[in-house]
Amino acid sequence: MELSKAAMEETMDAGVTVEELNCKAFQTDITSEYFTELIQNEETLKKENAALKEQLKQNSLSQDSFEEDNDKVLFYTGLPNWTLVLCIFNFVKDLLQSKGVLSPFQKFLMTMIRLRLNLSRRDLGYRFGGISDSTVSRTFLHVVDVLYQRLKPLIIWPNRDVLCKTLPMDFHKYCPNCVVIIDCFEIFLDCPLNPLARAQTFSSYKHHNTVKYLIGITPQGTVSFISEGWGGRVSDKHLTENSGLLDHLTPGDVILADRGFDIQESVGLFCSTIKIPAFTKGKKQLSGIEVTQS
Repeated sequence: MELSKAAMEETMDAGVTVEELNCKAFQTDITSEYFTELIQNEETLKKENAALKEQLKQNSLSQDSFEEDNDKVLFYTGLPNWTLVLCIFNFVKDLLQSKGVLSPFQKFLMTMIRLRLNLSRRDLGYRFGGISDSTVSRTFLHVVDVLYQRLKPLIIWPNRDVLCKTLPMDFHKYCPNCVVIIDCFEIFLDCPLNPLARAQTFSSYKHHNTVKYLIGITPQGTVSFISEGWGGRVSDKHLTENSGLLDHLTPGDVILADRGFDIQESVGLFCSTIKIPAFTKGKKQLSGIEVTQS
C-alpha cells in the first residue's frame, strides 16, 4: 500500500516520517494462533508430499523403485532379488547404448519385463515415458543381442570331477553319476507364410507354431547346455540325437529325462545311461522297483 502524495505532505507537517507511515500501513494483527496454524499447515504439506513421493516411487519403473523390493523384482523380471538384477546389469551395461531417451538401466529393465510378462510394445511404451513402438522394438532387440553376447559364454559343460565335488546329497545317494537333466521347451511363433515352414514349426503338443530348444542343467541347477532352435514339429528324440549334447558324454555318465526321450541306444553308444520314468501304458500297476526309480 502506497500513501498518496497529498497524504504524505499532511502527515509530514504533523511530524510523522514516511518510514513510520509505511510501517503502520502494513501492520497486521499477528497472533500466536496464526503462527501455530502456519506450522501445522506446513507439517501437513510435508507429510502429503512424502506420501505422494512414496506412491510415485512404488508406481514407477525407475531403478530406485526396485531397490529393497524383492517382490516387485520377482514379479517384473523373474529374478529372485535386486542384488542379482544389479549383478547382471553391471555385467552387460558397458555394451548398452547410452544415447536415446532411455537410460541403460531402463533399456535393460524394459527387456526383462517383456521377456517375463510378454507385455505389448504399446504398453511398454506408455510405461517408459510414452516412447514409440518402434523404439521399444529396437531397444528390445539390441538388449537381447547384448545379453546373448555376454551370457552365452557362461553356458559351459562342467568337468566331471567338479560336478562330483559339489553334487547335492540326494544325487549322491540316488544318482551319483548324473551329469545333466534334459528337457525341451517351446516358444510360440507367428504362423509363417511359407507352407513348408508352417508345417515344420507346427507343434502337435502345443497346437501352435513354435520353435523348440533342448536345454540341459546340472544337478546343481546351473544351465550347462542349450541347443540351436528347431521347428516345433521335431521330436525330442531327434533333437537330442542331433543337437551335439551326446558328444559331451563320457563313459559312466547318467542323464535324467522324461518319457519322451527314448534314446537309450544312442546314449549307450557313448557308454552312458539315460534314466526316465517307467511307462504305464498297458500296465495296471507299476512294480515296487519301478515306482521307487520313477
